Amino acid sequence: MTSATDGARPVRDEDAFDVPAVDGWLRQQTDLPAGLPEVKQFSGGASNLTYLLRYGDHDLILRRPPAGTKAKGAHDMGREYRIQAGLKPVFPYVPAMLAHCSDDAVIGSEFYVMERVVGTIPGHHQLGVDLTPEQTRQLGFTLVDTLVDLHQVDPERAGLTDLGRGEGYVGRQVTGWSVRYRKAKTWNVPSYERVMAWLAENQPADVRTCVIHNDFRLDNVVLAPDDPLRVVGVLDWELATLGDPLMDLGSALAYWVQADDDWAFRRFRLQPSDVPGMITRDEIVAYYTERSGLKPENWAFYEVFGLFRLAVIAQQIYYRYHHKQTRNPRFKNFWLPVNLLERRCRRIIRQA
Repeated sequence: MTSATDGARPVRDEDAFDVPAVDGWLRQQTDLPAGLPEVKQFSGGASNLTYLLRYGDHDLILRRPPAGTKAKGAHDMGREYRIQAGLKPVFPYVPAMLAHCSDDAVIGSEFYVMERVVGTIPGHHQLGVDLTPEQTRQLGFTLVDTLVDLHQVDPERAGLTDLGRGEGYVGRQVTGWSVRYRKAKTWNVPSYERVMAWLAENQPADVRTCVIHNDFRLDNVVLAPDDPLRVVGVLDWELATLGDPLMDLGSALAYWVQADDDWAFRRFRLQPSDVPGMITRDEIVAYYTERSGLKPENWAFYEVFGLFRLAVIAQQIYYRYHHKQTRNPRFKNFWLPVNLLERRCRRIIRQA
């Protein structure tokens, strides 16, 4: 975001909320300039809704669940707020939290408000800044450094020791995502039974327990406006928890489509990880393990898990479209990457 409205648009009717009510509530929590804010909605994402509240030259961000959503397990604003509030003193890339509202009467759902991190957020296909291939390569390593820094955070110092469920994270993830896939399967996608069986048979013990992001991508970081090689923000902490750092890395690399991948895989990329000069998946793994000191005995497991997890996420979205629970045309062909990801999983398993 190089300006206050980059990536933002007028609020859709179905996502509108009572602006004076939010303004009145927020003024009880903090000092604000006079007048109601200009409100815009950020596009993208398939989960929580994100808005810009612009008070003159002072920009705030409001996050809330989709309209009509009541299940806190999927859209827990209080949890998301608490994670970031705890991390901010020990991990400076987190936005500053202002206030959390648990009273549904204000806008019909809970929400929270935070300071906006000013900078550039890479898009699906472009970094959004002009970099040479050499600078792009440097940015790639900086991204890995940021993830390593997160994994070094002491959960006790952040007040987040109760965020996870302790040892056994790897096993819970393999079991949980397998159950989700079977529930979401449709006739036009593979069974994934061989992949799920291989994951169950080859799962390692947890290497360590730490704070993990669980959605660490290029389009979830903010680059400094005066130095695009410097990360100043990490966004979207909805899925963060305490877990295994190598599982976090594997999940992040599932999105990392690189320049020499086949055309079909590149067609579904969600971030500009294939721009000239960007580092490869192998380089990321080698650099991460060098910086973190963690040496996986079987990297193929984490790679396959990440791809399988991404396939489940895509299939869960497609399942809703398939059963007419959503009419969003973006989701019509999500069954295709589910097939592509299964082939990639099986290829890695054969080579393991």
